[in-house]
Amino acid sequence: MRTKIAVSAALGLGLVFGAGAPALSSNLMSTDEESATDLKAAVVPGQELERITDGKIEKGETAYVDVTVATLWTDSKAPRKVDKPALGHPVDLDKWNKNLKKTDVRRDLTGKVETQAAYGSEVTVLKTKGDWAQVAVKDQSTSKNKKGYPGWVPKKQLVENDRFGKLKDDQPRAVVTKKKSELEGIEFTKDTGADVSFNVDLPLIAQDVDDVRVALPGGGAAWIDFDDVAVYDTGDKPAKPSGSDLVKTAKQFDGLRYLWAGVSPYGFDCSGFTYSIYRAHGIDIPRDSGEQATAGRKVSERDLKAGDLLFFSTTSGTVHHVGMYVGDGKMIHSPNASKDVYVTDWKSWDTGNEFSGARRII
Repeated sequence: MRTKIAVSAALGLGLVFGAGAPALSSNLMSTDEESATDLKAAVVPGQELERITDGKIEKGETAYVDVTVATLWTDSKAPRKVDKPALGHPVDLDKWNKNLKKTDVRRDLTGKVETQAAYGSEVTVLKTKGDWAQVAVKDQSTSKNKKGYPGWVPKKQLVENDRFGKLKDDQPRAVVTKKKSELEGIEFTKDTGADVSFNVDLPLIAQDVDDVRVALPGGGAAWIDFDDVAVYDTGDKPAKPSGSDLVKTAKQFDGLRYLWAGVSPYGFDCSGFTYSIYRAHGIDIPRDSGEQATAGRKVSERDLKAGDLLFFSTTSGTVHHVGMYVGDGKMIHSPNASKDVYVTDWKSWDTGNEFSGARRII
């Protein structure tokens, strides 16, 4: 449910550092004693938004994704030349998708990529190797690692920022509901290399009639159009969705090209699609289809309702695909590298008779 929050009251009124924007309260100080002393002595506009970091990405630390979407690889040697646009800071995901136009090139990502993580996502650093870090994405549950979904990412796509972490814990939040939006009026940072897209979740620090002001993982702040986000007070989640709510959210991605391991409006794989749709409504389900097949409760084919998940398995019983039931015998899904997200009659699509069951999450 969209809501207008009295952000100035939540934050505490302080220095005004932008039109219509209350500053953060001055009790948000550095954990470093010298920096804390400096802040108490003379807080200047924007200083409370500067990131607190030692400039290193090290094992055991918490870090945040600092690019539009970070792609997590099986190892540092997995990327190909065509994948270069996904490896930088900033990334160029439109160019990457153009590089993956041919089906065989796109399909060859299979086994090379683990998952993706959106701008601002929290990760735990599991290990480092040269310019790369193996991380676990906190909000993507999996049996592979209790800390989150693991994979390797270039260190330059991550940032350590204790202040941003505190803001995420303590402040209201703005969650992007549109497929893609923009950061405008970026201030107090030189780090401006990211766009925001579906499901990006950032701390809210101010709002006016038309926009919300959010803190950025790399430090600083920016505005996002209010119509592109949903705003939640600290600890709040969206209202429980109906099946039709889930289907409506899913259908906005009709026609989007499949991307192995994708969890963003630049491309989804089958389980990344269902995971992301449920997450947009405040419901966490496992990242992969095999584990999604144990979530919720079992429902029979004759009792299917919109929003239920349909699973398809190999003859050995391994789940390899998931789609979302939309009603009238149809499902919406992101099937494979040669296809887009689309709605189809699920029984007609299942030519191999691989349907293995359905689960209801809500």
